[in-house]
Amino acid sequence: MFRKLLGAIAIATLVLTTAACAPEPKPVASNGLPSVYSQRLSTHKCGEFLCGTVNAPIDWANPEGETFKLAYSFKQIAGSGKYLFVNPGGPGASGIDLATTNLDSVGTAGLRSKYNIVGFDPRGTKGSSPVKCFDAKKMDNFLYTDSGFPAGSPQDLAVSRKAVAEFVAACKANTGSILGHLDTVSAAKDLDLLRAVFGQSKLNYLGFSYGTFLGTTYAALFPQNVGRFVLDGAIDPTVSDEDQSFNQLKGFDLALHNYMKDCIDNQADCPFSGSVDQGLARISQFFSEVERKPLDTSDGRKAGVAVTTTGLDMTLYSNDYWTYLTQAFNDAFNKKDGSLFLQLADFYNDRNADGTYADNMFEAFVSINCLDGRSDSSPAAVAKQNNRMLAASPTLGRFWQNGAELCAHWPYPVAERPASYAAHGAPTIVVIGTTGDPATPYQQAVDLAHKVLANGLLVTYQGEGHTAYGRSNSCISRVVDYFLIAGSLPVSEPTC
Repeated sequence: MFRKLLGAIAIATLVLTTAACAPEPKPVASNGLPSVYSQRLSTHKCGEFLCGTVNAPIDWANPEGETFKLAYSFKQIAGSGKYLFVNPGGPGASGIDLATTNLDSVGTAGLRSKYNIVGFDPRGTKGSSPVKCFDAKKMDNFLYTDSGFPAGSPQDLAVSRKAVAEFVAACKANTGSILGHLDTVSAAKDLDLLRAVFGQSKLNYLGFSYGTFLGTTYAALFPQNVGRFVLDGAIDPTVSDEDQSFNQLKGFDLALHNYMKDCIDNQADCPFSGSVDQGLARISQFFSEVERKPLDTSDGRKAGVAVTTTGLDMTLYSNDYWTYLTQAFNDAFNKKDGSLFLQLADFYNDRNADGTYADNMFEAFVSINCLDGRSDSSPAAVAKQNNRMLAASPTLGRFWQNGAELCAHWPYPVAERPASYAAHGAPTIVVIGTTGDPATPYQQAVDLAHKVLANGLLVTYQGEGHTAYGRSNSCISRVVDYFLIAGSLPVSEPTC
């Protein structure tokens, strides 16, 4: 799935022979940091792509201080001087992987013929000074092992606190000074540095999921540098961390309801019968059963409640995965076999069959989120939030409790965020929302376009799944392509 890295000797040779393959960028404004912004674009071949790095300050408050290498890659399109920077989300996902191993999934063939699609790994992620916490064995234990107590119980919380403390300590010991500077504001400043190095007076940008938050942050900091921006699967940056978790739980609960209705009404092999509520009650019963007695799997690992809930969550990101969930339940109910749930959890966690992890996405996810914001971890606030979660989803809420614990003892303070995300002075920013999106509920797209941004345009996709452009229908594709390629906006806000 992931491209193999070239050996160090091969890279050194290619740098000497192909550094001038990319078009020579034009000088751009230095934003008052001439020494940082004076870097020139330098690339080397990596397969059919061009790859490179720029030196970015670890701490933008001290731009002349220690730096790290910010990695990027793109496939050069003959005759095109246009660049579109993309971010797949997470936070923690690799933009380089999106733009190389998964380039065909970025938008449409029309878009890819007009733009050099630039993937970059934000600070702390796979290719850009990655966060490192646990080795693979300890990561397995952290992600897949149940506490041995009912989820949400005081005993379960005590075990989780100890595990989180060990994880945080490992991140601090194994990562280095950049760990305290992985916030999204810093990543947005890195993105503006890339814009300058690529010689672009304006940044054209396509962000998915968390990538919408990165894009919105960039627009807030550099509205004068915004070109054509599309934010798909939008996050409202003004929503509190508590409400973000609550809204996301409601989104997954809605997706689970929609799955259950589809299973009962349309799937011949559906293991559920009766009403949707009866089907959901059977899932709750199943989770209680595997909490007490995990299922066996084909590779010898156990599928307890951590595995089965993660596997279920994985399938709710897209209705294309619903048949896998049905098969997983059939295997579990009829054969007492949790192998497919385990495979789905492995896919979600980017765990390879040999026990290694393809990237550091989970570690980066936690590190970035804990610097961007934190929920109130006081006992009273946690109890109130837990009650909200249980009321919002009787099926899933029990496993979404005590979320504040993950960042409660992060060793660095929350980073300063923009006072406003309105991006006054920026041109129209296109925001896409999917009505059945579990991970970034639709209302956030509505609010980002209509309440947060000074100049936003909402595009609605009526359907299931997380994000829309490149995976939904021709209506979405036409609207986005006309905007990104031709700069044309619809007369009114479309519903597709």
